This record gives sequence, structure tokens and C-alpha cells, in this order.
Amino acid sequence: MSARPFVELFCDGACLGNPGPGGWAYLLRVTTAKGLQEKDGCGAESSTTNNRMELRGAIEGLRALKRPCDVKLYCDSQYVVKGISDWLSAWKSRGWRRADKGPVLNVELWRELDELLNIHNVKAIWVKGHAGHPENERVDALARSGIPAKSGG
Repeated sequence: MSARPFVELFCDGACLGNPGPGGWAYLLRVTTAKGLQEKDGCGAESSTTNNRMELRGAIEGLRALKRPCDVKLYCDSQYVVKGISDWLSAWKSRGWRRADKGPVLNVELWRELDELLNIHNVKAIWVKGHAGHPENERVDALARSGIPAKSGG
């Protein structure tokens, strides 16, 4: 049994256009002696992609943890979940190249996430988006709430 705290992390990203203005969000949930504790966070970028915002939600959620934890990370992005579970180790072994020898997209974010995965024991779990999953709906709304309005050009 692990001495690390067990945390649930729900994360999401959203983008108006792809690329376009985007937002990310996370919800951390842990049960302590004081009962159920939650912390959420969100942010935005004026010009980004949906995949970048999905990654940023996971990164910022893990970054918000104050010590190494056992984490169940719930995300509606196959890109993030498969990246963590299936692709990351192969990308690293190939020098951050995909199987087709092309560069890994968003490599700086994947490297940042990889550093956090070395601190925390993370199991990534895919959840279907926009399907009534309460926490996923919550982080989706939070991610969308911070998206900067497109400026008229």
C-alpha cells in the first residue's frame, strides 16, 4: 500500500476554432481527515489548439499537487490519455520522434508533463466528453469560461 496521498484529477481543454483562443481547467479531489477536499483551477491562451489546452489542463492539475501522489487522471482527450499510457515511452526512446520519424507535436508540453509523471504515480483514464459525467462537465465549463473572446480584426 502506498504512503502517497490518493488524488483524483479531472482535466479538460477547450478551443474556439482550432487554432484559436482556448482554455484549460482541472479539478483535484482528495479525501482527508477533514473530509472531501477539492481544488480547481483554470487558465486561457489567446491563440492555441485544443490538444495544447487538453495537455495544459493535465499539466497544471499535476503541478498544483504539493507532494508526490497516486493520481487517477480522468480526461476526455484520447490524445492525452493514449499519450500518457501508450505513446510517451516510445517517443522518448526514439528521441522525441513519432513512429513515422516525424517530430512529436507539442513536444515542450509533453516534456513538461513527463517531468510531472516522474514525480507522481499517474493512471490516465479516458471518459467520454459531453456525456453527463459530472466532473468532466464541470471542468469543461470551467475551461470554456476563461476563453478570451475573439477580437475583431
